[in-house]
Amino acid sequence: MQELIDDPLIWLKANSGKIFLLVVVLVIAFVADKIISKAMRIALDRTEIPSASIFVNIVRAIIWVVAASLVLQPVFGINPTTLMTALGVGGIALSFGLKDTISNVIGGFGLMLSKVVKPGDLVTINGITGLVEDVTWRHTVVKERSGDTMWIPNSVLNTAALEKMTEVSEGMTTIAFTARGKEGVDTDAMARQIVATVQAATDDIMLPDNPPIVKFNGFSPYGIEGKVLLFTKPGVLLSTMQDRATRALAGEGFLVQNAALVEE
Repeated sequence: MQELIDDPLIWLKANSGKIFLLVVVLVIAFVADKIISKAMRIALDRTEIPSASIFVNIVRAIIWVVAASLVLQPVFGINPTTLMTALGVGGIALSFGLKDTISNVIGGFGLMLSKVVKPGDLVTINGITGLVEDVTWRHTVVKERSGDTMWIPNSVLNTAALEKMTEVSEGMTTIAFTARGKEGVDTDAMARQIVATVQAATDDIMLPDNPPIVKFNGFSPYGIEGKVLLFTKPGVLLSTMQDRATRALAGEGFLVQNAALVEE
């Protein structure tokens, strides 16, 4: 280092071979990183193995570890074997401090290889419902319908209850209603009218081929209790569907909207 300060040209001349080797190895590692990462993503998309960044990141880490091991001895004068031995001894102590990280990495591999969860799945985990966007070396990234993104540690997924959902069940919401229970009431006609009213108001945000469904589920002092099952497109808030359906049903004369209507 003192030689570099005193006369940089002499130092560069004396170490030109090492510098050249270091640059060549770094360039090769960089190019290999880009090419292999892209090739792996394409290959994973064509196989049954989930296309998650954890596999790509592990391979990238291996590329740079190999590159570093090639220049340690000739460029820096460090024996890789000696370094590995030192890391092995220190790794025992280090592993205690990184036990959560190690648990997340192992958990991520377990999730991917067992295909428990993969990008594109609709899941519910500890009350969080959304679309799995990626499984990294540490977290599983889940995007909720509201647009919020949650990073859930992989170790949590290995111990938490996980529910896989269909597009229909994930987008379902309900609107409860009470209909007047008069003698001779035609519940089938009432159900058809509710479906037609709601469908007209929510057609653009409704999940295709999944029209509203009316279910009657009991009685109350005010009339017949029921609910409308609604199926919302991905990317649309469930509250938006609920708002539109409620506004559409508010003007229907056969629905009880307050206790005073029972006396009519």
